[in-house]
Amino acid sequence: MATSTNKPVIKIGLVGLGKIAVDQHIPAIRANPGFELVAGCSPHARPDGISAYHDMAGMLAAHPEIEALAICTPPQVRHRIAKEALATGRHVFLEKPPATTLGEAEALRDFAAECRVSLLASWHSRFAPAVGATRDWIAQRKLKNIHIVWKENVRQWHPGQAWIFAPGGMGVFDPGINALSILTTIVSDAVIVKQANLHIPVNCDSPIEVQMEMATEQGVPVRAEFDFLQENLQTWSIFAEAEDGGKLALSMGGTILDIDGKRVMEEGEREYPGLYAHFHELISSGKSDADFAPLRIVADAFMLGKRIAAPAYVE
Repeated sequence: MATSTNKPVIKIGLVGLGKIAVDQHIPAIRANPGFELVAGCSPHARPDGISAYHDMAGMLAAHPEIEALAICTPPQVRHRIAKEALATGRHVFLEKPPATTLGEAEALRDFAAECRVSLLASWHSRFAPAVGATRDWIAQRKLKNIHIVWKENVRQWHPGQAWIFAPGGMGVFDPGINALSILTTIVSDAVIVKQANLHIPVNCDSPIEVQMEMATEQGVPVRAEFDFLQENLQTWSIFAEAEDGGKLALSMGGTILDIDGKRVMEEGEREYPGLYAHFHELISSGKSDADFAPLRIVADAFMLGKRIAAPAYVE
């Protein structure tokens, strides 16, 4: 079977049927004629309109025609599940972060190559509409500095998800890594962590607030502020200042772009449709996209960051 654009239809299953799967993956898959959503699996969740199974083994036994799997579980179990999926010869889409450690992520990349299947370490914020224009603006200038302000309300975006403050859950780095994924695609050289303050609630294992000082290999200073307790309007912004005085503001997660105080782009969010189009192209061309630069920055922050006790977190 083929679509009207002559692209093969890839039968896909979802592993994990929580909020991100329902809000983003299911609509994006259904809107892409290159994919057919066959089924999903979760120990508990049962979204309407989805043939759901308790676990991946049961889903694949019932639907051996599934060719690709999107892993939307909490990161702590992602490595094991993804490795099992790759071992069956299925292509794998990893929700971000791709794993809890660099070791797990790199092992999955190598195993996918061994199995000769496609692996996508997805960074959805890279597909925000204004990211490409931001990269082009930066490429034409010598930067003076970059400032990231990424603040949101954990109670709104992750209700009842205790895993996010458990070991491997990353805490505020779960949204913060979205900013880092944009950062590592709009600058051309590596980003090095210099200092980090990790504010960790006394009843949690992952930070609820972070301040970081970084620098590109070319010496451009990068400051980041992450906060998981932002109320009212959420802030997902990156500011860049050039040595010639030019100023850029990328805001609302990459949907709005202002240059020198003038609005030059404002578009709706379409990140996951872009991701699934990319995943289809990877599978069709026999390639993988397994870039772990954002995860490395988080790992480095944990390695050298100063732990600061924060008040207990109560949802």
